[in-house]
Amino acid sequence: MSNVQSPCESESSSPVNVSRWQRLRAHVGAGAQAQRGMTLLEIMIVLAILALVMALLIGPRVMAMFGESKTELAKIEARKLAMEAYPQWSIANPSKSCPADLSELSKYMNKKEINDPWGKPYVMMCGDKAPAGVKGMGVMSMGEDGKANTGDDIKSWD
Repeated sequence: MSNVQSPCESESSSPVNVSRWQRLRAHVGAGAQAQRGMTLLEIMIVLAILALVMALLIGPRVMAMFGESKTELAKIEARKLAMEAYPQWSIANPSKSCPADLSELSKYMNKKEINDPWGKPYVMMCGDKAPAGVKGMGVMSMGEDGKANTGDDIKSWD
């Protein structure tokens, strides 16, 4: 038989045994009510709040940088068409002064389609259509708005 007594037996037990039982009961009860650590749900809520704060703070900056990278890519491609692909095309076609369209330059760019980063075709300016100061051929992207002669136009000669 065990020496541990139940609460029912505590009335007939000695004062030493009652105090030991009460201490044990108080210790177990306190542990059940006071939790240590966090539940998985609480951790997930904290992570969701952190993700939301990060998205609100960093998201706009990332999107702005993405827009800037499209502009830089359009500048590079326009210059590459006018200053690398066109001279190679001129050497291969000495009898012509201008290609019929930019698709003739695509094999010199290692690209099938000649579109700007916004999905719109580049504008070729060659021969009589070339702007002042442009030798050979000029290439222009109409920028994000897709309209010519606006502030966001990207030109190979600028």
